[in-house]
Order: sequence, then C-alpha cells, then structure tokens
Amino acid sequence: MTAAENVCYTLINVPMDSEPPSEISLKNDLEKGDVKLKTEALKKVIIMILNGEKLPGLLMTIIRFVLPLQDHTIKKLLLVFWEIVPKTTPDGRLLQEMILVCDAYRKDLQHPNEFIRGSTLRFLCKLKEAELLEPLMPAIRACLEHRHSYVRRNAVLAIYTIYRNFEHLIPDAPELIHDFLVNEKDASCKRNAFMMLIHADQDRALDYLSTCIDQVQTFGDILQLVIVELIYKVCHANPSERARFIRCIYNLLQSSSPAVKYEAAGTLVTLSSAPTAIKAAAQCYIDLIIKESDNNVKLIVLDRLIELKEHPSHERVLQDLVMDILRVLSTPDLEVRKKTLQLALDLVSSRNVEELVIVLKKEVIKTNNVTEHEDTDKYRQLLVRTLHSCSVRFPDMAANVIPVLMEFLSDNNEAAAADVLEFVREAIQRFDNLRPLIVEKMLEVFHAIKSVKIYRGALWILGEYCSTKEDIQSVMTEVRRSLGEIPIVESEIKKETGELKPEEEVSVGPTQKLVTEMGTYATQSALSSSRPAKKEEDRPPLRGFLLDGDFFVAASLATTLTKIALRYVSLVQEKKKQNSFIAESMLLMATILHLGKSSLPKKPITDDDVDRISLCLKVLSECSPLMNDIFNKECRQSLSHMLSAKLEEEKLSQKKESEKRNVTVQPDDPISFMQLTAKNEMSSKEDQFQLSLLAAMGNTQRKEAADPLASKLNKVTQLTGFSDPVYAEAYVHVNQYDIVLDVLVVNQTSDTLQNCTLELATLGDLKLVEKPSPLTLAPHDFANIKANVKVASTENGIIFGNIVYDVSGAASDRNCVVLSDIHIDIMDYIQPASCTDAEFRQMWAEFEWENKVTVNTNIIDLNEYLQHILKSTNMKCLTPEKALSGYCGFMAANLYARSIFGEDALANVSIEKPIHLGAEAPVTGHIRIRAKSQGMALSLGDKINLSQKKTSL
Repeated sequence: MTAAENVCYTLINVPMDSEPPSEISLKNDLEKGDVKLKTEALKKVIIMILNGEKLPGLLMTIIRFVLPLQDHTIKKLLLVFWEIVPKTTPDGRLLQEMILVCDAYRKDLQHPNEFIRGSTLRFLCKLKEAELLEPLMPAIRACLEHRHSYVRRNAVLAIYTIYRNFEHLIPDAPELIHDFLVNEKDASCKRNAFMMLIHADQDRALDYLSTCIDQVQTFGDILQLVIVELIYKVCHANPSERARFIRCIYNLLQSSSPAVKYEAAGTLVTLSSAPTAIKAAAQCYIDLIIKESDNNVKLIVLDRLIELKEHPSHERVLQDLVMDILRVLSTPDLEVRKKTLQLALDLVSSRNVEELVIVLKKEVIKTNNVTEHEDTDKYRQLLVRTLHSCSVRFPDMAANVIPVLMEFLSDNNEAAAADVLEFVREAIQRFDNLRPLIVEKMLEVFHAIKSVKIYRGALWILGEYCSTKEDIQSVMTEVRRSLGEIPIVESEIKKETGELKPEEEVSVGPTQKLVTEMGTYATQSALSSSRPAKKEEDRPPLRGFLLDGDFFVAASLATTLTKIALRYVSLVQEKKKQNSFIAESMLLMATILHLGKSSLPKKPITDDDVDRISLCLKVLSECSPLMNDIFNKECRQSLSHMLSAKLEEEKLSQKKESEKRNVTVQPDDPISFMQLTAKNEMSSKEDQFQLSLLAAMGNTQRKEAADPLASKLNKVTQLTGFSDPVYAEAYVHVNQYDIVLDVLVVNQTSDTLQNCTLELATLGDLKLVEKPSPLTLAPHDFANIKANVKVASTENGIIFGNIVYDVSGAASDRNCVVLSDIHIDIMDYIQPASCTDAEFRQMWAEFEWENKVTVNTNIIDLNEYLQHILKSTNMKCLTPEKALSGYCGFMAANLYARSIFGEDALANVSIEKPIHLGAEAPVTGHIRIRAKSQGMALSLGDKINLSQKKTSL
C-alpha cells in the first residue's frame, strides 16, 4: 500500500503556531525528566511523527526510559505511539527493537489493572504485523476468562480482528467465541461475540440463535439490534429461512428499546408483505413517533410510514390506522403535524373520513383557546386546509365541517380566516343543499369580522348567494348595522362637535326620521336609534374601514348592494317596496361617495372606487335586464369555471400519482427467476444495513439519470492543459452535504516527480476537510487523489488551486502547475417543491433579497422559454397549466423550489413576445428571484443568466 492508502486510525489536533522541538531536547526530557516532563515530551513526539517526521533515534530511548513506567497516562500515550511509529525497516523486515516492545505488550495483557488490559487489547486490533501478534496469542486467549467485562469484550474484538487479518494465528476462533458466548452473561460481551460470529461463521451464529430464540426479549438492546441484523441478512440471502425467524422479529417489535423496535419494523416490512406484518410494523412506527420526544426522530419514522403508503398493497392496511396516525398531532412541532396531516389526507377513504373529520374538528376547536404558541395560527391553517380537502372529496362531510369553521371568519389571524373564506366560497358554489345553512351562519358571524379582506369576501358571498326575500333583508340590516348612522359625514361632524357640547349629543332626530321614513324595517330603526348610546370609540366595523381610508371595501359593498337590490326587485312585486329598497341602497352608496370626497377619512377615495360606485348607482337607477344578467349570472359562472378548472387539475395530479404507484411491467422487461439469480444480484431490495452504513459515511451513490449521455464522463472537469508537465482532471461527485473531488494526476514527463501535492482552496460556503497527501509519480505514471469539501449552504462555490512537485535530482525550486477553477453547480442542491398561492405571496412579501434578471435569449416561443428555464433551474411552476395554455403575446408564471438545506427560492417570470419586431423576434421580459439569503438569490440569477440561451444542437 502507498502512503496515501494507509488507514489512519488516530487524528490529533495540532496548534499550528507552536515551534517544533529539537530531537536532542526531546531525548533529554524522555531520559532524565520526571513523569510530567516525559508525558509532555511523548505527546510532542507523537505529533511530530503524525506530521511526517521520522525520529528513528528516539525509539530505543522510549523503550529504555518510558516503556517500564507504570503511569496510566504514559501507557495510554504509548499505545498511540506504537500505533503510528514505523515498525519495519525500509526493506520491509520487522525492527529488532519491536521484540522488546512485544514483551511489554505481553506484560500489559497480564497486568492486574483491567483498564490497561482492555486498552492494550483495543490497540492490538489496529496492529497489522503478524510477527508481533504471534507471541501474544496465549495472553489474548487468557483475557477471555478475565473477571471484568471490559477486558472480555475487548478480547473478543481483538480475536475477531486477528482472525479476520491473520486466520492462521487463531484458526479455532469461531468455535472459541461460540463456547464463550454460550456461557457469557454480560450484554456488551455477548453482543461483540455474536457480532463476530455473524461475520466470521454465520452458521454458528444461527445455531446459537436457534437455541435461545425464545429468550430474545430478555436480551439487552445492543444484542437485540445485532440479532435483527443477522435475521435480515440471512432471510435476504436465503428467503426460505423466513418462516423460521419471522416470529422472533414479531417479538422484537415489543422490545423496550426504540432502536430495536425501529430496526425490527423495517426488517419485518422487507421480509413479509402480509397485511398482518405491515399492520404490526406500522403500529410499531406510530408508537415510536408518539413516544419519542426528538422531532427529528419523529420525522424520520414518519418518512418510513409514508414509504409504506407508497406501496399499493400496503395502502389499504394503513387506511385502517388513520386514527392512530392522528394521535401524532399531539406533538407541538409544526413540521411533524404538517407531515402527519398530509399522510392522513392521502389515506382518507369513505370508510374513515367521518372519524377523521371528528378528530380534526376537535383539533380546530382546541387551537381556538391556545394563543401562547407561535405556530398555533399556522397549525389552524393546516387543519382548515385538510378539512377543506376532505369536504371537497367527500361532499357529505361538508355539512359537519362548515359550522365549526365559519366561527374562524372572525379570527384575528387573517391567513386562517382567508383559508376558511376560500373554503366557504367553494362549498356554497358546489353544494346547493348547504346554501341556506352557510348564508345563515355567515349572517351570524358577519358583524364580528375584524379583517377588511375577509369582510370583502363575506360581502361578496352574501351578495351572490342570498336568494330569499328574508335573507336579502337580513343582509341589508347587517350592512346598516355595520355602517352605523347615516349620512356618515353629518353624523361624524355632529359627533365631533358633540364631544365639545355633550347636551347636543341626543339631537339625532333628523337622521333617525330619515331611516324610518325610508324603509319598512322596524329592527333597523331600533338598531340605529340605539347607536348614540354607545361610546364614540366603538365604531361599527365597516365605518371604521371607511374612515381609515380603505374604500376598496366600499366598491365591493356597492356591487353587493346592486346584486341584492336587483334580486329583491325580481322577488317582490310591490312597487313601493322595490323603490324603497333601491333608494336605500343608493343612499348608502351616495353617503359613502360623499364621505370619500370629504376630509374625514385618513386617505381620500381613489378614482377607481368612485367609478365603480357611480356605475352601481347608474345600474340601480336604470335597472336594465342586461345589467341584471351581468351582475347576477356572469359573476357566478366565472367562479364556477375557476372551481371546475381547479378540480380538474387536482384530479389530473391524483391520476398521475396513482399511475406512478401502479407497478407496470413493460412487454420486454426481463423476468428474474430467484433460483437462477446469483446472490449478489438479488434485485428485489438493496441491503438496508449496507445502505444506512454508506449513508452515514456519505458514500451514497446517486442514481445517474436514465439518459445514456448523462454518464460520469459529463461531469469530468479538465484542470490543466494537455501540454503541461502534469495533466489533471477531476470528477466532481456531489453528495448531500459534501463534495468529493476525484482528481486524476498524470506525470507527462520522463522524470520522477517527488512530493507531488494537490493544493486546494475554496470560495463561498465551502470548506476543505483534509489536505491531500503528497505522492511520488514515476515517469508517465498516474495516480488518483481524493479530496473532500464540506458544503454549508446553497450558494455557488469555486474550488481552485495548483499542483506542486519536485523533480528528483534537480536542484531548482519546487515546480507549480496552476489548475482551472471548478465551479460547484447550485442545481445539485435545489429540488422542485410546491406551496399554495397564499404561502407564495407571504414568502414573496417576507424575503428581503431580490435579484432581477433581464431575459436575453434566442428562444422565440413563450412556453418553450418557460420550460427551458424550469429545466435549467430545477424549479417547479406553480401557475396551473390551464392558465398558461393558449396563446397571447405575454405570459406570467410563479416558480418555486427548495434546497436540501431547507432554503426557499421564489421566482416570477414575466415575459412577452414583441409582435412589432416580427414573428422571429426572441422573447423579452424579466425574471425576478426572491430568497431569504443573498447567496441563493445571486446564485440562481447567475444560473438563469448562464442557461438562458438555447444551445443549438
């Protein structure tokens, strides 16, 4: 093995500023110093050897003056020293001095102190010299009978590594360990022994397991984990063994250790697809989520449940467990609740929807009283959306859900109230039978609505769907109640002067008379006459909005009044009542217009709102059939079209999902016969334990794209020129949080290159983990160097550096070849994601970094350009397909993506086709990118700029 391939077990942090001591002073300290001085000197020696110093003269000094000492710290340091010191001569023979060291090891293995014995045994696991280990074998075997478990468990590990590396030294190891295992009582020793048998002699391990399979529940959790792994591997390699061990796995689901339960459930799912097994595993996962306090654990186990659901045959089993899954909602973490609700919604069916709705209603009511937690509002929104989806999919449930949700229209949190309003609007359009109930509920909560946006929506719903005479009169009553005394300007001026002269407060006769003269509503006159008794500060809601200058709600009110007045005219035959109602509606609009033009509101009325109110006044004065049609039919049809398009899209996405899940077998797919496949070709499943180990080491190989051109060769970056003395190229492999550079270095000269070192540096949120080792390259030889780079955030990073080397025999300075920069592509960290329109708008308002990119492309079709941008940025288009279909000269679309670090990226594409420049003119416009961090916004902008133009093939 070359120096670069040597396994390094020990890494010690070195302070860079300290001056390395000389060999003579170290020798002096090691010979004549006290224990403290010797300890310090030994530490310095270890650090110098790790840094590449040879120090051969100190070996004998340490053997003579340090090795005999009994101090525990020195003994511990000596073990590190013997591990790293070169033990052979340049020609590969063992150094003579090592015989003396070997004798010291033997004494330590018989030392009365169990810590020294155990540490020495641990150290022996790292030795790679059979000559050193041979004399120690009797002492190692003797340690298996030591009274202390620390010594026994390390003795098992030492025997295992020696048996694996030098089998001839202890050929009977499996038999020895099996006998040891049968008589052993300590859990950690049993675990190590069993672990060794699994890897060294699996049949013996199975024999032992079959003798004690009924006592498995009584074992310690560390041993149970190893048993689960063994059963998994055995059943994977030999499926006929399943029946023998599946009962044992079932028993381990009841283990007291969460880790064992998790592994056992995962193993059970891979070994059996019977509904009882899936149910037991899913139940076990749910228990784990509820009992574990760590949110990360909850999320990981939830992911396993979601994976189970993806399998078509398992979905039915999980549907029966929806109520158990909902128990997870007791967790306060929003992310966990979000995943749980999504899972429950995916599993909902006509059998369990009723129970699901009852639980969700209870949860919604619970959130009403809790205010101290910051996520309560967001959780309420999630619940509302889930109930919304349930009601749309199962219309029978809507009648149960609506009364509970309507209470939230008066909620302080506008986002949750907006979700409820959207739901109510959809329900009232879809379900004719629920209209009276919704209108009644809406009238009940109308006066309590606090947000102007919700107020506008509620007005629209009431204006659109009140169809009976009584309901229309109730709406008018509510509007009058919400507007307060009219005319507004006069009453406000009176109020102001009234504050100065309290005795004039009562003189509200004219306005009162005006009200009673106008209409036939006794309730209304009672309400308005009770107004002056209230405090001046306690303004009715609508009056408050208007005085704050929000006249958009006034335009909305004018439309609503027009709709209900036109409907009232068609319902009531008496001319007097018709005129009375229309006049009252017109009076309300006129008084609002008067208020808008006066100086009382904080902001004057806008021209748009004046136009809308004036239009409504004109419509009411003429009452033409055409206007009646537009106001009372066309609006509802627009909503109906929008909702049906939305529903169609949902159905389409669900269909795509179900198609994804259906396992289709192509006509020319190969059939794999289990009996004919080699063991390493078991295509059914990968080895889960191997995968998790690789994931922990960061070696998970990402599956390459199906496109044959997207091979590894496409990711090779040339670092130097072909004419340079050293040619280098790198393959950049991006894992989740780190990047591995595999650099091929070729010596193109006829000289031997010594100390050939790859020196790297990084820009951006990248950090070099280790310094690559120097190499010696023979003439025209090549070598591979690996370098690891850690990644901290989604940002464009650059890795740059050079290769330095010495030419053997040359007296000149070191030679240097500068490398090209390696640009790390941000796209490896960005994944398409989806969010609702409301969330998109909220994030758009919150994010402070914006990057505006001007479109500069040779693409002439708007849709093609959008698809090109989506492909090159890994973003998802949130604007529905229907909205983008068809052709007109411009297009606007919202895009969204999330990085693996949990950062959000938003983009808005506004593009147009300049028709005046001819049919072949390229697309023009802007793309605005918003993100929380500056790096993300800039990197995405750079990516779009680089990939805007379509390369001609």
